Parts: sequence; structure tokens; C-alpha cells
Amino acid sequence: MAEQQLGVLKALDVAKTQLYHFTAIVIAGMGFFTDAYDLFCVSLVTKLLGRLYYFNPLSEKPGSLPPHVAAAVNGVALCGTLAGQLFFGWLGDKLGRKKVYGITLIMMIVCSVASGLSFGSKAKGVMTTLCFFRFWLGFGIGGDYPLSATIMSEYANKKTRGAFIAAVFAMQGVGILAGGFVALAVSSIFDKKFPAPTYAVDRALSTPPQADYIWRIIVMFGALPAALTYYWRMKMPETARYTALVAKNIKQATQDMSKVLQVELEMEERAEDIVKDPRLNYGLFSKEFAKRHGLPLLGCTSTWFLLDIAFYSQNLFQKDIFSAIGWIPKAATMNAIHEVFMIARAQTLIALCSTVPGYWFTVAFIDIMGRFAIQLMGFFMMTVFMFAIAFPYDHWIKPDNRIGFVVMYSLTFFFANFGPNATTFIVPAEIFPARLRSTCHGISAATGKAGAIVGAFGFLYAAQPQDKTKTDAGYPPGIGVKNSLIMLGVINFVGMLFTFLVPEPKGKSLEELSGETEAEK
Repeated sequence: MAEQQLGVLKALDVAKTQLYHFTAIVIAGMGFFTDAYDLFCVSLVTKLLGRLYYFNPLSEKPGSLPPHVAAAVNGVALCGTLAGQLFFGWLGDKLGRKKVYGITLIMMIVCSVASGLSFGSKAKGVMTTLCFFRFWLGFGIGGDYPLSATIMSEYANKKTRGAFIAAVFAMQGVGILAGGFVALAVSSIFDKKFPAPTYAVDRALSTPPQADYIWRIIVMFGALPAALTYYWRMKMPETARYTALVAKNIKQATQDMSKVLQVELEMEERAEDIVKDPRLNYGLFSKEFAKRHGLPLLGCTSTWFLLDIAFYSQNLFQKDIFSAIGWIPKAATMNAIHEVFMIARAQTLIALCSTVPGYWFTVAFIDIMGRFAIQLMGFFMMTVFMFAIAFPYDHWIKPDNRIGFVVMYSLTFFFANFGPNATTFIVPAEIFPARLRSTCHGISAATGKAGAIVGAFGFLYAAQPQDKTKTDAGYPPGIGVKNSLIMLGVINFVGMLFTFLVPEPKGKSLEELSGETEAEK
């Protein structure tokens, strides 16, 4: 079997790490920055929205969002993301990565700003418009998943490709921290300017009317970094792999990459024959695709699905876990603005200690250990820590053991990010053929988001206490936090088993992985 790879693609594979690689990371990573910023912020402002729009002067507790509204606000962006991943993933293979890339960014900027401008002063108007714009924000963010991963993997060299795609993904960590810092800054400024009594002292005055600006400022701020990268995103040339292997314009690909790599690349004689081989034109639903890529696609989709169930339900537990261990005081002992500050502080601390380092550990080790080892290890450790928290759960919630509890909880997060959360994003961008790469990544990512929806909604109800008197307002009794954690441990274990379907792309060229170099058999 003669292995044939186009000269221009070989040049990219062996290129030294240069400035354009880092520019690509920042440009591609900004979508993830916005994504993480936005998803993170909404968890900070839901309590505030409850106090502002669902205030009941007769209630002992401050207002909170009714279950269906809380579910809508949190879940509508996830549904939008799922739809966007499938649609833009497909479109990225049809029209080219670059064309579609601008559209997703504009959607993200416009909808970020619009969700802060929700109309009306009544709960219904504000929540409806907030959910509407969050859906479309999610749709734009969804498009960014397959496109950013594909663009980065197609620009990167063979040796450090894993680290580059991981670095794009790690911008999520930066977005989370930015969300935390913006919320801390905004809430402390408002706290100083508009002091208010606690809810227990004066129910009506504990939420000053100016607090309505807080959540709007926090939500809208996420549009700023995305807007700053728009110009650079439009200046990036189309990836050589798309131009050569999908658009079949090798001359253009060679010219584009000569500029990017700043070297003279020669156009090959027989290049056209390699690209036009009819055996490499099978579609997504063909037998040939199922034979070559069926199991890897199943591996990518199932592991991402299972991981996101665990990953997104953990995020939901955060507020409850912090309250349970006393990091966040009882709601009635704070005013509305101070509550935003306390939740932001707790979440930023967890992010700084566990979430963010996990991302960068992946960047550092992925091209040494390989994707498979990191994913297997991550799922294994998540299973271990979930069970270690779940079985002696009653022991962990005693005041003396709080620190141990937070450490265990942080380690679970650390191994999610130094593990399957990063690898499930990286691998689908490497192992499929160029003309289906963005579509397959979109399918994998969308299956992941389906898992996130299961994690976010299923466990919102499941984690409710079994005792009717202790549930949150409006929720039926669930199976309790302890049993929910045991279930999540089992889910992680199954994820570990499905990892065996995923091939190891470390150190191989994209064409070798996808079988696109096999022109002659």
C-alpha cells in the first residue's frame, strides 16, 4: 500500500511551533471563553433573578426561581448548543470552516448582549426573552465546538497537535475565572454603593432595585472578548486540509500555507490524482464509513455522553454542596447583592484550585501520555472519587470534615478536566476524514450535550432529598444527593469501558488516521 500525503499537508505536519499556532489558539479559543463564561455566569445570577422577580413578602425564605423556570434558564442554552453543534458541524464541511466561523461568532456576540437586555419588568417578560436569547446564544456556541476543534487540528503540526487542541479547550477555564472575577467585581461595587439590610431584617429592602443591573452587566460582559477577536477570525485563511481535500483546490491551499508558514511550498505534479481518488468519497451513511469509522464514532459519542452527564450534574450540585458545608451562609442572612458575591467567591475558588489546573495538565501531558491513557485514567479517578464521596456521605457533611469533602470534590473536577472532558473534545477532531471531520465532531459534541441535559435536568430532580419536608420549593422528593452520587460513579465506570473503542491519534498525521492517504491498494 503506497502512502501518499500532499506536500502542503506534510509541511503543516512537520512545521515547527510558531507564532501562528498561538494566534490560532487564541482566535479559536475565544468561542470557548464565551461559552464557559456564559454557562458559568448563569449559575451565579439565578439566585438573584429569583429574589428580583419572584419575591414573596410573606415567605420566610428569599424568592427563588420556580423549578420549571430554573430548568428553562439553565437548560435552554444547552438545547441551543446541541442544535448548533449538529447544524454548524454539517455546514462547516459543506461551506468551509472559515465562512461558518464568522457566523457563529456574530451570533454569540449579538445574543450575549441581547440576553442582558431582556424586556419588561414582570417576571414572565424577562424570563421569556432571556430564554429566547439564551437559546440562540447556545446555538452560536454550539457551532463553535466542531469548528474550533477542526480548525485547530487542521492547522497544527503532528507532534503537538493534542496540546494545541487542548489549549483551545482550556480557554473554557479562563472563561470560568473571568466569569467569577467579573461577578465579584460588579457585586462588590454595587454592595458598596447601595448598602441593603439582610433578608431577615427587611424582606423588601434586602433586594435594592439597582440589583437588576448586576445580572445584566455580568451576562453582557461575555460578548466583549468575542467581539475583539472577530477581525482576526475573518483574516485567518481557510485550512489547507479543507481547501485541498474537500474543495480540491491544491493550488490555493499551497498558496495560503506558504503565507502562514512563511516558506515557499512547491505545487506537486500528481497531487490532483491523490485528491480525486473515488474510493475516498464515501458519505457519512455509507457502509464504507461504518466499516472504517463506525466503532470510533460510537466510542467518541458514548464517552462524551457519559462524561457530560457526570460533569454537568456536578456543576449543579455546586451551590447545594457549598451551602451544605457552610461556605455560603443561609440565604435569609444575606442581602441579594452579597449573595451574588458569596456564590461567585466559592465557585471561583473551586475553579482556581481544581477546574483550571486540570485543563493545563492535559495540555502539558497529552502528547506525552496520549489521549487514551488520559481518558482512561480520568474516568477511573472520577469513579473512585465519586464513590469515595458517596458511600461515607453522612461522614463528609459533618462540620469537622468539610475540608476533606471539598478536597475530594475538587479532585473529581480536576480529573474530569485532566481526563475525559478534554480528550472527548480532542479525539473527534483527529480521527475522521476531512470532508466529514466537522460533521462527526458536531455529532459527538451534540451527543455530549444530550448527556449534559440528562445530567442537568435528571439530577436536578434526582438530588432532591427523599424527605418531603426538606425538598426545594416546587420539587417532588428525589433519591437524595448520596444516591445520585453513587449513580454518577457507575456512569463514570461505564464511560471507562467505552473508552476502549476510541483509537489513539498521538503522533500520527490526520490523513493517516482517517485513511485519506490510502490512494493505491
